Amino acid sequence: MAPPRQPRPKLNRAGHQRALAAATELADRLGIADSLEDRKENLWDPSAANLPTLHLDDVSGIPFLSDIAGVEEYQHRGRLRAGSGDLYVTVTPAVAGYEEYCRDQLNLGSPESLVADGSSAPLAVAEACGRGDTFDQLVDHAKRSGGLVIHPYMGIESVWNLAQKLSEAASGTIKVLAPPPEVTWIANDKMLLSELVTKTVGDESVVETIVTHTASELATRLKELAERHQKVALKRLRTASAMGNTVFDGATVKTTAPEEFENLITTELSRMQWDEIEPILAVSWEETDCSPSTQWWIPSRGEGLPRLDGIYEQLLEGESKVFLGSKPSSLPWLVEEALVAQSYPVVIALQELGYVGRCSFDHLVLGDLAGEFSLKVTECNGRWGGTSTPMSLVDRLIPGSRPPYRAQDYVDDRLVGTTFPELCGQLGETLFDAKTGLGSLILYNVGPLERDGKFDVIALGSTQEEAEEVLLSKLPQLLGLVGP
Repeated sequence: MAPPRQPRPKLNRAGHQRALAAATELADRLGIADSLEDRKENLWDPSAANLPTLHLDDVSGIPFLSDIAGVEEYQHRGRLRAGSGDLYVTVTPAVAGYEEYCRDQLNLGSPESLVADGSSAPLAVAEACGRGDTFDQLVDHAKRSGGLVIHPYMGIESVWNLAQKLSEAASGTIKVLAPPPEVTWIANDKMLLSELVTKTVGDESVVETIVTHTASELATRLKELAERHQKVALKRLRTASAMGNTVFDGATVKTTAPEEFENLITTELSRMQWDEIEPILAVSWEETDCSPSTQWWIPSRGEGLPRLDGIYEQLLEGESKVFLGSKPSSLPWLVEEALVAQSYPVVIALQELGYVGRCSFDHLVLGDLAGEFSLKVTECNGRWGGTSTPMSLVDRLIPGSRPPYRAQDYVDDRLVGTTFPELCGQLGETLFDAKTGLGSLILYNVGPLERDGKFDVIALGSTQEEAEEVLLSKLPQLLGLVGP
């Protein structure tokens, strides 16, 4: 599947050398070379590409997910990458009818599905894979196949521990298609990312950021920032989808008594389950409705240059800009060129550090899209996510050029109690059929449907306007939530 026409990543010699130097400096300080050496047996190697793949969507490495309805069911997104001969493991069973839908309607093959015992920690899929019958089955599979590739949501410690344990038990080739944890957290940690962006493309590419270590210091720094910015925010380092952000009006911050404001900050950090050890960022909060993402695939060093897989407009809601979904970019070409030019050097640096696999960047576009504008990098998603998952699925299902579409979660309390087969029945022939190419709606992440009235959907169209109409108008009509 080819993405729509988009800018070509390019970097001159000076920019390339600057990216490599930034990577070397950070690697030396963090001891990355020693970490890679310790994990070399399981580091990704393209020679393992033909081995069966174990897909794990383990989100347990992301803190503070308690406010996301149905998050324990997100692990079933791993099924969307799996095909015949592969495996995927969850700790919750798939809802009735979902496997048949993936196999027969979407033509995604027939991978082997295992349900591990994760009753004590329902998000910790990789950890659950390392014990009991599930581990024994994975060992047997690796022995029969001559090895196994683990393709996780994110390269967290428990994934690499599982790889090492399988290597010892199966005596075969066990590789992880993800960066090791030490590199994973350079990408996903907002403090380290800000440093890497500054060193590769300059401090003008990040919002004003101050690292703090106590609630008192954070309150003081936010008051200082409020003297220069209309809005300010605190950010936890490793959260996703704005869950660790709190935005404050600058004028209110300035006029609130210091002791009162510090108490407010302390309460907010407690709500966020802060451990009083992790640094907290005080940042300027730039107001814009334009927050696109650049989607990348990063081969391991020596396999070739990173690949740009798409530029997307993110659908955000609320003051904190919580992620709702995405659609392919319709931004001006000059803006897209600037987005690619801003993220590509950072991607080059990550590859030099030992990153491999899926990666994306969230940007802010400030100013006039058709005139003077500037860009900021706000986050790196060193993992699969809410934009890359549907993008990859669309590419897998539809041959040729990638069509216009809109992907998002769909939530309505009136859907609580609806089963997946009932949902499919309501949507009928509007559901996309991979064998015929007919239909315009693709369903996934349906685990939260019955309990929370929530599922994820991709709406296809011959134009972007048609895709928007299908999701925003036709879908609620088919569900009986609005009149015709």
